[in-house]
Amino acid sequence: MTLTSKTAVVTGSTSGIGLAIARALAKEGANIVLNGLGDEAEIEKTRAGIEIEFGVKAVYSPANMLKADEIEEMVRLGERSFGSVDILVNNAGIQFVSPIEDFPVEKWDQIIAINLTSAFHAIRAAVPGMKARKWGRIINTASAHSLVASPFKSAYVAAKHGIAGLTKTVALEVATHGITVNCISPGYVWTPLVERQIPDTMKARGLTKEQVINDVLLEAQPTKQFVTVDQVAALAVFLCSDAASQMSGANLSMDGGWTAK
Repeated sequence: MTLTSKTAVVTGSTSGIGLAIARALAKEGANIVLNGLGDEAEIEKTRAGIEIEFGVKAVYSPANMLKADEIEEMVRLGERSFGSVDILVNNAGIQFVSPIEDFPVEKWDQIIAINLTSAFHAIRAAVPGMKARKWGRIINTASAHSLVASPFKSAYVAAKHGIAGLTKTVALEVATHGITVNCISPGYVWTPLVERQIPDTMKARGLTKEQVINDVLLEAQPTKQFVTVDQVAALAVFLCSDAASQMSGANLSMDGGWTAK
Protein backbone atom coordinates (compact mmCIF):
# COMPACT_ATOMS: atom_id res chain seq x y z
CA MET A 1 0.00 0.00 0.00
CA THR A 2 1.54 3.26 -1.16
CA LEU A 3 -0.61 5.78 0.74
CA THR A 4 -0.41 4.42 4.27
CA SER A 5 -0.56 7.28 6.83
CA LYS A 6 -2.00 9.68 4.23
CA THR A 7 -5.49 11.17 4.45
CA ALA A 8 -7.75 11.92 1.49
CA VAL A 9 -10.78 14.20 1.36
CA VAL A 10 -13.02 13.28 -1.59
CA THR A 11 -16.06 15.43 -2.32
CA GLY A 12 -19.11 13.90 -3.95
CA SER A 13 -17.92 10.47 -2.82
CA THR A 14 -21.10 8.71 -1.72
CA SER A 15 -21.60 7.27 -5.23
CA GLY A 16 -20.21 7.13 -8.75
CA ILE A 17 -16.74 8.42 -9.61
CA GLY A 18 -16.12 9.92 -6.17
CA LEU A 19 -16.87 6.68 -4.34
CA ALA A 20 -14.64 4.71 -6.73
CA ILE A 21 -11.78 7.15 -6.09
CA ALA A 22 -12.31 7.01 -2.31
CA ARG A 23 -12.26 3.21 -2.36
CA ALA A 24 -9.17 3.08 -4.58
CA LEU A 25 -7.27 5.45 -2.28
CA ALA A 26 -8.38 3.44 0.76
CA LYS A 27 -7.11 0.28 -0.92
CA GLU A 28 -3.69 1.97 -1.04
CA GLY A 29 -3.87 2.67 2.70
CA ALA A 30 -5.24 6.21 2.89
CA ASN A 31 -7.71 7.27 5.55
CA ILE A 32 -10.81 8.79 3.94
CA VAL A 33 -13.14 11.72 4.49
CA LEU A 34 -16.31 10.95 2.55
CA ASN A 35 -18.69 13.69 1.49
CA GLY A 36 -21.88 13.76 -0.53
CA LEU A 37 -25.61 13.29 -0.67
CA GLY A 38 -27.66 10.18 -0.01
CA ASP A 39 -29.57 8.12 2.49
CA GLU A 40 -28.01 8.38 5.94
CA ALA A 41 -28.07 4.63 6.56
CA GLU A 42 -26.55 3.89 3.15
CA ILE A 43 -23.78 6.42 3.71
CA GLU A 44 -22.96 4.86 7.07
CA LYS A 45 -22.91 1.42 5.43
CA THR A 46 -20.48 2.74 2.81
CA ARG A 47 -18.25 4.39 5.43
CA ALA A 48 -18.12 1.31 7.65
CA GLY A 49 -17.58 -0.93 4.63
CA ILE A 50 -14.48 1.00 3.60
CA GLU A 51 -13.00 0.58 7.08
CA ILE A 52 -13.71 -3.14 7.17
CA GLU A 53 -12.60 -3.93 3.61
CA PHE A 54 -9.41 -1.90 3.52
CA GLY A 55 -8.34 -1.66 7.17
CA VAL A 56 -8.28 2.15 7.19
CA LYS A 57 -10.31 4.78 9.01
CA ALA A 58 -13.12 6.71 7.33
CA VAL A 59 -15.30 9.58 8.48
CA TYR A 60 -18.20 11.33 6.79
CA SER A 61 -18.62 15.07 6.34
CA PRO A 62 -22.10 16.34 5.40
CA ALA A 63 -20.59 19.60 4.11
CA ASN A 64 -22.83 21.47 1.68
CA MET A 65 -20.78 22.40 -1.39
CA LEU A 66 -22.71 25.66 -1.63
CA LYS A 67 -21.35 26.87 1.73
CA ALA A 68 -17.74 28.00 2.15
CA ASP A 69 -17.69 27.57 5.92
CA GLU A 70 -18.90 23.97 5.69
CA ILE A 71 -16.30 23.17 3.03
CA GLU A 72 -13.55 24.52 5.26
CA GLU A 73 -14.93 22.52 8.20
CA MET A 74 -14.78 19.37 6.03
CA VAL A 75 -11.03 19.87 5.61
CA ARG A 76 -10.62 20.63 9.32
CA LEU A 77 -12.50 17.41 10.13
CA GLY A 78 -9.88 15.47 8.20
CA GLU A 79 -7.08 17.26 10.02
CA ARG A 80 -8.67 16.72 13.45
CA SER A 81 -9.53 13.09 12.78
CA PHE A 82 -6.27 11.94 11.20
CA GLY A 83 -3.70 14.70 11.76
CA SER A 84 -3.48 15.91 8.18
CA VAL A 85 -5.19 16.23 4.81
CA ASP A 86 -2.65 15.09 2.25
CA ILE A 87 -4.89 14.40 -0.74
CA LEU A 88 -7.83 16.50 -1.88
CA VAL A 89 -10.12 15.29 -4.65
CA ASN A 90 -12.64 17.89 -5.79
CA ASN A 91 -15.24 15.73 -7.47
CA ALA A 92 -18.68 17.09 -6.53
CA GLY A 93 -20.71 18.26 -9.49
CA ILE A 94 -24.18 18.72 -10.94
CA GLN A 95 -25.60 19.29 -14.41
CA PHE A 96 -28.50 21.20 -15.97
CA VAL A 97 -29.35 21.45 -19.68
CA SER A 98 -31.15 24.43 -21.22
CA PRO A 99 -30.84 27.00 -24.02
CA ILE A 100 -28.97 30.05 -22.77
CA GLU A 101 -31.97 32.38 -23.05
CA ASP A 102 -34.05 30.08 -20.85
CA PHE A 103 -31.29 29.02 -18.47
CA PRO A 104 -32.55 29.68 -14.91
CA VAL A 105 -30.25 32.14 -13.14
CA GLU A 106 -30.46 30.11 -9.93
CA LYS A 107 -29.29 26.99 -11.80
CA TRP A 108 -26.33 28.89 -13.26
CA ASP A 109 -25.36 30.11 -9.79
CA GLN A 110 -25.75 26.64 -8.28
CA ILE A 111 -23.66 24.87 -10.94
CA ILE A 112 -20.84 27.44 -10.79
CA ALA A 113 -20.86 27.20 -6.98
CA ILE A 114 -20.81 23.40 -6.75
CA ASN A 115 -18.70 22.56 -9.80
CA LEU A 116 -16.12 25.35 -9.52
CA THR A 117 -16.27 27.57 -6.44
CA SER A 118 -16.39 24.65 -3.99
CA ALA A 119 -13.02 23.48 -5.34
CA PHE A 120 -11.56 26.93 -4.66
CA HIS A 121 -12.77 26.85 -1.05
CA ALA A 122 -11.48 23.31 -0.45
CA ILE A 123 -8.07 24.02 -2.01
CA ARG A 124 -7.77 27.27 -0.05
CA ALA A 125 -8.39 25.36 3.20
CA ALA A 126 -6.11 22.40 2.41
CA VAL A 127 -3.02 24.07 0.93
CA PRO A 128 -1.54 25.55 4.15
CA GLY A 129 -1.27 22.12 5.78
CA MET A 130 0.16 20.59 2.62
CA LYS A 131 2.77 23.35 2.42
CA ALA A 132 3.72 22.78 6.06
CA ARG A 133 4.28 19.07 5.39
CA LYS A 134 5.88 19.71 1.96
CA TRP A 135 3.65 17.08 0.34
CA GLY A 136 0.22 17.19 -1.22
CA ARG A 137 -1.89 15.92 -4.08
CA ILE A 138 -4.84 17.91 -5.41
CA ILE A 139 -6.98 16.26 -8.08
CA ASN A 140 -9.93 17.99 -9.68
CA THR A 141 -12.55 16.02 -11.59
CA ALA A 142 -13.08 18.07 -14.73
CA SER A 143 -14.67 16.69 -17.92
CA ALA A 144 -14.23 16.50 -21.65
CA HIS A 145 -16.25 19.70 -21.34
CA SER A 146 -13.21 21.39 -19.81
CA LEU A 147 -11.71 21.19 -23.32
CA VAL A 148 -14.66 21.26 -25.72
CA ALA A 149 -18.25 22.46 -25.55
CA SER A 150 -21.70 21.04 -26.18
CA PRO A 151 -24.82 23.12 -26.74
CA PHE A 152 -27.26 23.85 -23.91
CA LYS A 153 -24.70 23.23 -21.15
CA SER A 154 -23.42 26.77 -20.66
CA ALA A 155 -22.97 26.64 -16.88
CA TYR A 156 -21.41 23.18 -16.81
CA VAL A 157 -18.97 23.91 -19.65
CA ALA A 158 -18.04 27.27 -18.12
CA ALA A 159 -17.44 25.66 -14.72
CA LYS A 160 -15.33 22.83 -16.13
CA HIS A 161 -13.23 25.23 -18.21
CA GLY A 162 -12.82 27.17 -14.97
CA ILE A 163 -11.64 24.04 -13.15
CA ALA A 164 -8.95 23.56 -15.80
CA GLY A 165 -7.76 27.13 -15.28
CA LEU A 166 -7.87 26.87 -11.50
CA THR A 167 -5.82 23.66 -11.70
CA LYS A 168 -3.08 25.34 -13.73
CA THR A 169 -2.96 28.42 -11.53
CA VAL A 170 -2.69 26.57 -8.22
CA ALA A 171 -0.13 24.15 -9.71
CA LEU A 172 2.16 27.10 -10.45
CA GLU A 173 1.68 28.61 -7.00
CA VAL A 174 2.58 25.44 -5.09
CA ALA A 175 5.17 23.97 -7.48
CA THR A 176 8.10 24.36 -5.07
CA HIS A 177 6.22 22.96 -2.05
CA GLY A 178 6.00 19.27 -2.99
CA ILE A 179 2.36 19.64 -4.03
CA THR A 180 0.95 18.62 -7.40
CA VAL A 181 -2.35 19.81 -8.85
CA ASN A 182 -3.95 18.05 -11.81
CA CYS A 183 -7.36 17.48 -13.30
CA ILE A 184 -8.90 14.39 -14.85
CA SER A 185 -11.27 14.97 -17.76
CA PRO A 186 -13.47 11.93 -18.40
CA GLY A 187 -15.92 11.56 -21.22
CA TYR A 188 -19.15 9.68 -20.57
CA VAL A 189 -18.64 7.47 -17.52
CA TRP A 190 -20.87 4.48 -16.82
CA THR A 191 -22.57 5.33 -13.51
CA PRO A 192 -26.00 4.60 -12.04
CA LEU A 193 -26.96 8.18 -12.95
CA VAL A 194 -26.24 7.54 -16.64
CA GLU A 195 -27.87 4.11 -16.57
CA ARG A 196 -31.09 5.55 -15.17
CA GLN A 197 -31.34 7.99 -18.10
CA ILE A 198 -31.56 5.21 -20.70
CA PRO A 199 -35.22 4.07 -20.32
CA ASP A 200 -36.54 7.64 -20.45
CA THR A 201 -34.46 8.39 -23.53
CA MET A 202 -35.65 5.17 -25.20
CA LYS A 203 -39.24 6.21 -24.62
CA ALA A 204 -38.80 9.85 -25.60
CA ARG A 205 -36.95 9.12 -28.84
CA GLY A 206 -38.44 5.76 -29.79
CA LEU A 207 -35.04 4.09 -29.73
CA THR A 208 -33.70 0.76 -28.54
CA LYS A 209 -31.31 0.56 -25.60
CA GLU A 210 -28.41 -0.10 -28.00
CA GLN A 211 -29.36 2.93 -30.10
CA VAL A 212 -29.50 5.19 -27.03
CA ILE A 213 -26.07 4.01 -25.88
CA ASN A 214 -24.31 4.17 -29.28
CA ASP A 215 -26.12 7.02 -31.07
CA VAL A 216 -26.93 9.34 -28.16
CA LEU A 217 -24.70 8.79 -25.14
CA LEU A 218 -21.58 7.59 -26.96
CA GLU A 219 -21.98 9.65 -30.11
CA ALA A 220 -18.98 11.81 -29.16
CA GLN A 221 -16.70 8.94 -28.05
CA PRO A 222 -14.90 7.26 -30.97
CA THR A 223 -14.26 4.06 -29.00
CA LYS A 224 -18.05 3.66 -28.49
CA GLN A 225 -17.31 2.52 -24.96
CA PHE A 226 -18.04 4.14 -21.63
CA VAL A 227 -15.22 5.13 -19.32
CA THR A 228 -15.53 3.17 -16.07
CA VAL A 229 -15.37 4.65 -12.59
CA ASP A 230 -12.53 2.26 -11.77
CA GLN A 231 -10.47 3.60 -14.69
CA VAL A 232 -10.86 7.16 -13.40
CA ALA A 233 -9.99 5.98 -9.88
CA ALA A 234 -6.86 4.21 -11.09
CA LEU A 235 -5.63 7.41 -12.71
CA ALA A 236 -6.29 9.30 -9.47
CA VAL A 237 -4.22 6.74 -7.55
CA PHE A 238 -1.39 7.12 -10.06
CA LEU A 239 -1.44 10.91 -9.65
CA CYS A 240 -0.89 10.39 -5.91
CA SER A 241 2.18 8.22 -6.49
CA ASP A 242 5.83 9.17 -6.54
CA ALA A 243 5.89 8.27 -10.23
CA ALA A 244 3.63 11.26 -10.88
CA SER A 245 5.53 13.74 -8.72
CA GLN A 246 6.60 15.77 -11.77
CA MET A 247 3.10 15.86 -13.25
CA SER A 248 1.42 19.10 -12.25
CA GLY A 249 -0.92 21.53 -13.96
CA ALA A 250 -1.99 18.77 -16.36
CA ASN A 251 -5.46 18.20 -17.79
CA LEU A 252 -5.61 14.45 -18.41
CA SER A 253 -8.22 13.29 -20.92
CA MET A 254 -9.92 9.93 -20.46
CA ASP A 255 -12.65 10.20 -23.05
CA GLY A 256 -12.32 7.43 -25.65
CA GLY A 257 -10.85 9.90 -28.13
CA TRP A 258 -13.63 12.51 -27.87
CA THR A 259 -11.33 15.53 -27.66
CA ALA A 260 -8.96 14.21 -30.33
CA LYS A 261 -11.49 15.27 -32.96
